[in-house]
Amino acid sequence: MSEAEKFDLLVIGAGSGGVRAARIAAGHGARVAICEESRVGGTCVIRGCVPKKLLVYGAHFAEDFEDAKAYGWSFSDLKFDWNRLIANKDKEIDRLNGIYHKLLDNAGVTTIMGRGEFIDAHRVRIGERVVQADRILVATGGRPFVPDFPGSDLVITSDEAFHLPELPGHIVIIGGGYIAVEFAGIFNALGSRVDLVYRRELILRGFDDDLRRNLEHELEQKDIQIMHHCNIASIERDGQRLRIRYDNDEQTVTDQVMFATGRHPHTRGLGLEQAGVKTASDGAICVDSHSRSSVPHIFAVGDVTNRVNLTPVAIREGHAFADSEFGGTDRTADHALVPAAVFSQPPIGTVGYTEAQAREQFGTIRVYKSAFRALKHTLSGRQEKTYMKLIVNDSDDKVIGLHVLGMDAAEIVQGFAVAVKAGLTKQQFDATVGIHPTAGEELVTMRDFELIG
Repeated sequence: MSEAEKFDLLVIGAGSGGVRAARIAAGHGARVAICEESRVGGTCVIRGCVPKKLLVYGAHFAEDFEDAKAYGWSFSDLKFDWNRLIANKDKEIDRLNGIYHKLLDNAGVTTIMGRGEFIDAHRVRIGERVVQADRILVATGGRPFVPDFPGSDLVITSDEAFHLPELPGHIVIIGGGYIAVEFAGIFNALGSRVDLVYRRELILRGFDDDLRRNLEHELEQKDIQIMHHCNIASIERDGQRLRIRYDNDEQTVTDQVMFATGRHPHTRGLGLEQAGVKTASDGAICVDSHSRSSVPHIFAVGDVTNRVNLTPVAIREGHAFADSEFGGTDRTADHALVPAAVFSQPPIGTVGYTEAQAREQFGTIRVYKSAFRALKHTLSGRQEKTYMKLIVNDSDDKVIGLHVLGMDAAEIVQGFAVAVKAGLTKQQFDATVGIHPTAGEELVTMRDFELIG
């Protein structure tokens, strides 16, 4: 066995959380190494939110060009080139990958390319190298999950969707979470026929029910077929295409099948059992509020812990860990009232409690709702609706939930999330002058409510 290289901290996984932890720890004077089996930048930068948002931008031009006609613009010979979009997306991901490498280099972090595997609680094998560290941070994220069934080897996941050689004429997407919904919108807008197959009643489980219902309506208006209470029984080749048999005995033939039924913590093959690290049934590393595992000097942040699986949360967890362990400042990441977005078409922005959660947690609540057609669509004739919802705790007037479905929802909610996090009241919302004409002004002008509880 090779002689171990010694560091104060080894980070396994160079995604957003791991990179932030490594850089901050190095800034506090620690000797830090980080290892990565794929590309530096992690899920978000390489195969997640960044490339996905670029595809969402590309998809939106389909409606933008159509709407532009009502504003006096005319076009001829409009064409879409899938390969050009993918190539340009790849160039940007390469650029970001290079930036992350430079950030680590400039921070004095040693980057080792390869999959880390625990030998024991202090030593990790990375290819032919062995690294020994006083503290080890696991930040390996999650990976798409595909269940085992006849023909499961014929499907793609979101990872492969970013690199398809051509735009499918027809794609079947299995799942009802945010990844499934986002890719359904992307492929639909770019010209594919899309079936969204979901085994439950309503897409986007965990989000506010009103937003879920309204988004389903909007997706169906865009000719996305949503099949509820349905799942795949088997897939087989049918010439150049794929034949799907569903568990309700229906069949269809399609060009691609994409599974977006969830992601699992990427802990397989890490050798956590060699280090004595406890994991949950789904493979997630069990940690406390300081991201400490069952082994006192081994920590974990980000999706591998399956807490709040969002990139900005992983970054905060990584930063808090580094400050606490190497910076002399006891910090934890706050997982309460975390805003989130779904880049569906139309998009969702949300922060705080859903109506169902609020009713259970607070008892009596006031619910304010508004639905309207955005000003932009009054000329284009598009019937897409914007939907907004405020949830207020009746006992203290605090706004405890804010939900938006519609154009620019994520940008709107990002600002209002500060107000919700700060515990502002509905009266303070009402006292704020709206910017006119905007969609966001609706959130400070709602007056009619339903008292529930």
